[in-house]
Amino acid sequence: MSLSDLPDLAALDKDGALEEAHAGLTRAGFIVGSAIGGLALWLPSSASAAKIPASDQEVLNYALVLEYLQAAFYTESERAGALKGKAKQAATTVGAVERAHVKAFRDLLGKKAVGKPQFDFQGVTEDQKKFLKTAVAFEDLAVAAYKGQARRLKSKAVLTSALGIHTVEARHAAWMRYLNGNVPATAAFDRPLTRPAINKIVASTNFIVQKKPKTSSRRKPRYTG
Repeated sequence: MSLSDLPDLAALDKDGALEEAHAGLTRAGFIVGSAIGGLALWLPSSASAAKIPASDQEVLNYALVLEYLQAAFYTESERAGALKGKAKQAATTVGAVERAHVKAFRDLLGKKAVGKPQFDFQGVTEDQKKFLKTAVAFEDLAVAAYKGQARRLKSKAVLTSALGIHTVEARHAAWMRYLNGNVPATAAFDRPLTRPAINKIVASTNFIVQKKPKTSSRRKPRYTG
């Protein structure tokens, strides 16, 4: 079965419930509030970085860098104005969620939060096909990263919140795979990736730079999935 063979939303949504839910979920304010609330839901109101185990703070900062990367990617894609149709809608929706993840981690970690790096996406944000391939790769990477670090978390509250974000990233991955024409899922099990493996992949992209970048589509991107 190809993507074109899938039934239309209207054919499935007889009573309009799916469309109503979709409309609510794509409102940026609702998305941001829900994502931040999801992280805070299982944490005491007095929670702070000082009350989180040091090893958990390290994992959260590691996740924060990946969230910085994703948030910057979608934000720049929106600003570049090269996306159209469903890809544009997805970038706007997912970008709002990734920025909410960044805010949630920074609010939780406070002064312990690592700073935001500089990024140069080398033109992948200025071309829809390159954007989608890179988005698939980023979302798959995030899912594997969260899965790989879950066992290292000592705080049950932090673990529960991290798993809440992990499932959102998995939905993002399925969405981007669908838009790129990939099968959303084929294997019965997903393998986690270790931190060294994730770091190696991120470093290989050369998307993280030391100086403020000037993105140009004339350069050949090094990472497109």
